Amino acid sequence: MEVQENNKKSKLYIPISEKFNLTVEEASQYFNIGRDKLYQLVNEEGCKFVLFNGRNILIKRIIFEKYLEQNTYI
Repeated sequence: MEVQENNKKSKLYIPISEKFNLTVEEASQYFNIGRDKLYQLVNEEGCKFVLFNGRNILIKRIIFEKYLEQNTYI
């Protein structure tokens, strides 16, 4: 009998609260802000909490948290 090795890459689970960057979907769930509003914010000129990785839009969690603390309206 031959044993086959599983060569699939297993994804490491990291809680959202510990991630450095969040997808728009993750940020929407974590911060309770709609996806449309997040897309609007990341497309503003001078946005410091966005990271474009090819076609992916990532939100720098810690910087975005500070942004939210400093603003009363988004």
